[in-house]
Amino acid sequence: MSNAVMSEQNTFDWKRYMFIGIGTLLFIIVYYSPAWPDAVDPLGKHFPLSREAKGALAVFLLAGTWWVFEVMPIGVTSITIGILQAMFLIRPAKVAFKDFMDPSVLFIFASIVIGMVFTKTGLTKRLAYKMLTIVGERTSMIYLGCFLVTAALTHIMAHTAVAATIYPLLLAVYSLYGEGDKPTKFGKGLFIGMAYVAGAGSIITLLGAARGAVALGFYKDIIGKDISFFELTYYMFPIGWIMTFLLWGFFMIVCKPEKAVIPGLREKAKQLAAEQGRITRKEIVAAVIIFTCILVMSLRSFVPALKAIDKTAIILVSTVLFFIVNILDIDDLEEVPWNIILLFAGAMSIGFCLWETGAAKWLAVNWLVLFQKANWFVFVMGISFFVMIMTNFIMNVAAIAISLPVALVIAPYLGVAPEVILFSSLVVAGMPFLLLVGAAPNAIAYDSKQFTTGEFFLYGIPASIMLMILTGLAAAVIWPLMGMPITLPTAG
Repeated sequence: MSNAVMSEQNTFDWKRYMFIGIGTLLFIIVYYSPAWPDAVDPLGKHFPLSREAKGALAVFLLAGTWWVFEVMPIGVTSITIGILQAMFLIRPAKVAFKDFMDPSVLFIFASIVIGMVFTKTGLTKRLAYKMLTIVGERTSMIYLGCFLVTAALTHIMAHTAVAATIYPLLLAVYSLYGEGDKPTKFGKGLFIGMAYVAGAGSIITLLGAARGAVALGFYKDIIGKDISFFELTYYMFPIGWIMTFLLWGFFMIVCKPEKAVIPGLREKAKQLAAEQGRITRKEIVAAVIIFTCILVMSLRSFVPALKAIDKTAIILVSTVLFFIVNILDIDDLEEVPWNIILLFAGAMSIGFCLWETGAAKWLAVNWLVLFQKANWFVFVMGISFFVMIMTNFIMNVAAIAISLPVALVIAPYLGVAPEVILFSSLVVAGMPFLLLVGAAPNAIAYDSKQFTTGEFFLYGIPASIMLMILTGLAAAVIWPLMGMPITLPTAG
């Protein structure tokens, strides 16, 4: 026994320390390197990289390395982001750590609490059993059923809230797979697939995520043209749903379930549903609170009086009400996955750090000027690629906000219509498939413990390539057929 303990103590995790060292080395090299040249846009405007901005890039590289290789709990890496900003005078501690309680982080907290309520009241199992009696025993159909429900819900509510709602339902479905909590290909496909599909569905309406409304407002300021709610949905609907079905096929290949069929699943689901009995008072109260909050958040896009109220305040009302009506208690508060909350807190902090120091703008200008003399298609794909990569690291709204102005300056010289730049950017901004910090559904899915951050990254590479191919197809074929202007009349 003592030999086993000694052996365990003597085991040195060289791989973990190697990646801690690589991240640290990248930070030191970038932070202490001599000044880097300015970025220069097509109009000749210079964007210098200040010491603070170079520091932001250094933190960005360290955090990215540590997150991907999971050298420590992802929430602890997030705390490191705040520490480095304060210790190396990149941003004041008061600013760097204030981002840890940004409204977006509290929105994710409230979304996770909603998921907990679904589970505690039994609503989750009720919905899961109902779905399983419909989709049946084939695992391919279970994948499809879960993906379709997820994508459809993001048309009417924020994809973070959808992921938090669907996540416990998937746990209930997975519990019937017969493998306990053990990671399986079916488990990986179910949870990673849910995260990816939540992104695909969220691009279709302005209700799926904040990025759409912000980008349209931004576009109006620059171009002076309005894009309506229904125009956005018209162009995005085929892309979002094609991607949803492509992702289903993708996970049927890369995460093909070990079992093609779960024998007796439909009967088991019916039996378990019957055992639950009639819907309880707590389930009804929980459902009323949740769907009232969702309805109010959805109406913000249409009712001017509600627009001024922040969506985070609205969704947090549900958290308070759950405690008032005794659906939740103090023990439930201690069950919140703070590792996931901290992950997003750190992501907000590094995102704002890159934005406020000018590092993100410097990156965008340097990248996009490479395409200032390119063919229109290469230019559009270049912008899309940049937004796709950046949205894995910083808020997707910020990724669009730093790239759109530069892209829209270059576009007229290449005869490219602004609409195709806006829509292609919005498509890729909704689907960060590489890193957990790219979107809340990614982090929520990670809580299932079915996959590592490294596995998520590896699955994300082919999925991102698929996304770029679909974006290219949309710009070259689908959108022109639907009537979207792609090139300017003067381009001739």
